[in-house]
Formats: sequence, C-alpha cells, structure tokens
Amino acid sequence: MAASPADRVPIARFGAAHGIRGEVRLKSYTADPKAARSYGPLDAVDGRSFVITHVRPAAGTSPDMLVARVEGVTDRNQAELLNGIELTVSRDRLPKPEEDEFYHADLVGLAAVGRDGAELGTVISVQNFGAGNLLEIAPASGQSVLIPFTREAVPEIDIAGGKVVVEPLPGLLDGDEDDADPNR
Repeated sequence: MAASPADRVPIARFGAAHGIRGEVRLKSYTADPKAARSYGPLDAVDGRSFVITHVRPAAGTSPDMLVARVEGVTDRNQAELLNGIELTVSRDRLPKPEEDEFYHADLVGLAAVGRDGAELGTVISVQNFGAGNLLEIAPASGQSVLIPFTREAVPEIDIAGGKVVVEPLPGLLDGDEDDADPNR
C-alpha cells in the first residue's frame, strides 16, 4: 500500500540541468545535503521514482545545492525535464527527529503567532541561503517575510498545537514597511 501524501516528507528538489551529460542540480533538504542520495529511490508526486547515483557539491552555491546524476538520465534534454520535481520519501524511512530538530515539512503550514497570541501568518517554507535557516511567513495580506529560525526569534515550536511563536523583529511584521523605506 502506498503512503499517503501526509506520510511523505520532501527531502530534495531537482533544479536546472547541469552540463550536457544529463547531470541536474539538486537542492537537498537533509541535514547533510549528500544524504539525500542515501534514501534509495525517491518518489515524485506524479508517482515516478528516481535513483540518484552520484552527488557532488555545486561550485559557488549554498551548501545544500548539489549536482546529481540520476539513473537513466543520460543527456541534457532528459535532465531539463526534471526541473522543479520535488522528491519525497515515506516518513517511516527517516530517523525520528531529535529534540529541537524538525522536518521542514512539519513546520510548513503551522500558524505563526506572537507571544501575545496575535496571529502573524502561516509558515509557507523554510529557506536557507547559506547563513542559517529562515522561516518564510505569509501574513493575511501583503508580502511574506523571512524570520531567522533561531531560539531568539522563534522561542516556541508546538507542532501538535499547530503553531510557532515568533518574537517579531521591530518593523518586520507590524505593517510599517513603507515607513522604513528611505527612498520614499
């Protein structure tokens, strides 16, 4: 019996083709980026399975960006067709997170609230541009904001309760963005 979508955890996403021999960029969501390869066949939402046969760091990018070889992909045209495909594994194939560790998939969708309980928005993604994890929070209106995923900025994570408590940085979530623009 196939795992339901709720039992699937995204661990990587294919990016653009790399070179002419079928290599493809791979953004890894695993703590050790190269570990994405070790989970065996990785499944796409459309039911296809992919086996990553080799990975190496992508030069000049963030540590979670790799260049991968995929079984059966031998040229650039085939690699280009993979761009944007998210790869998942069944949750039971992953280790249980340690205390203060979280799978990104468990954080996405949680309500973001202030210490006073005021709703700030919803966690829509976890980003890392090389300097640490950031929670992307979409408020009810306006553009999303990035909050450092640190104990200081996010002092409480309650996955069972469906929320994260955010210590807002001044001016970031209070709607005063226009006032902070020196060009106005």
